[in-house]
Amino acid sequence: MKITILGCGSFGTALAVLLSANGHQVRLWARNTETLARIAATRVNEKYLPDVSIPTSVSLQADLDAALAGCEIAVFAVPAQQFRTALTQALPFLPPATLLVNVAKGIEQGSLKRMSEIAAELAPSWDYVALSGPSHAEEIGRGLPTTIVAASRKMEAAVRVRDAFRNERFRVYTNQDVAGVELGGALKNIIALCAGISDGLGYGDNARAALLTRGLAEIIRLGVAMGAKSATFAGLSGIGDLIVTGTSRHSRNYRCGHLIGEGTDPQEAVQAIGMVVEGVYTCYAACEKARSLGVEMPITEGLRRCLESEATPRDTITALMTRAPKDEGQR
Repeated sequence: MKITILGCGSFGTALAVLLSANGHQVRLWARNTETLARIAATRVNEKYLPDVSIPTSVSLQADLDAALAGCEIAVFAVPAQQFRTALTQALPFLPPATLLVNVAKGIEQGSLKRMSEIAAELAPSWDYVALSGPSHAEEIGRGLPTTIVAASRKMEAAVRVRDAFRNERFRVYTNQDVAGVELGGALKNIIALCAGISDGLGYGDNARAALLTRGLAEIIRLGVAMGAKSATFAGLSGIGDLIVTGTSRHSRNYRCGHLIGEGTDPQEAVQAIGMVVEGVYTCYAACEKARSLGVEMPITEGLRRCLESEATPRDTITALMTRAPKDEGQR
């Protein structure tokens, strides 16, 4: 198949390597011509994925028209807050039968829309698939076993993506709960930040496990209120992605949280990561959405207070630990 990947960050680069190995004609597009020139010269994305070689079969494109010409699948691998802009720019060049695949995990600030809702608004005639799950780019690029989920309202579209991406090291399940898959991938970044903060404070395994578990309860509460199925959060895009993002040094959200826990100012911690930390944007959007729906999210609200320097991480965790007792069954 002819597949175009829009965005040459770590995940876009890793998927280009994967899809090329699967025998597809892959084009990797980026706006920055200097970045593309460096990759062309070294066949390595030194900034985002320095340990992975990019095969010469991957075509590097700076021209969006040429990149999308004859494209059968367009993979959007840009940060969630840039998805609307990227899709708007691509629309004039998208062939009518192109399948839109999005790998960004977030909620758009301002509109509070999921990525599929933005796609439905801007490109209602195109089929859309969300690709999500526990999937660090560093490991995909190295061919380590990874399992994710392709979600679409149209099962045929999800199956097409599954078959295009899957191989002996990359397993893909299908799901029709797009809201659940997208929200699981977006909201777990908030909890991963919190897990990093706890570890940065030196609070240990017990505290991290509690944050991940009670954080999952918050994800489910908000997700169901936003139209998702609760069972989806027990799957790859829910608890699976939460585990890998909330425990791994590969996770920029976890690393950012760890810096904050160690005492780094939140804004300086984000800058130190050097890449988009989606959990920060999603935290603000989730708090706003939760308030509008009357959903209780004390961990997420606690993170917001830390990010805005309204409370220290230690005081925030103390406040969480001393909340009024409740039955665990009361999600």
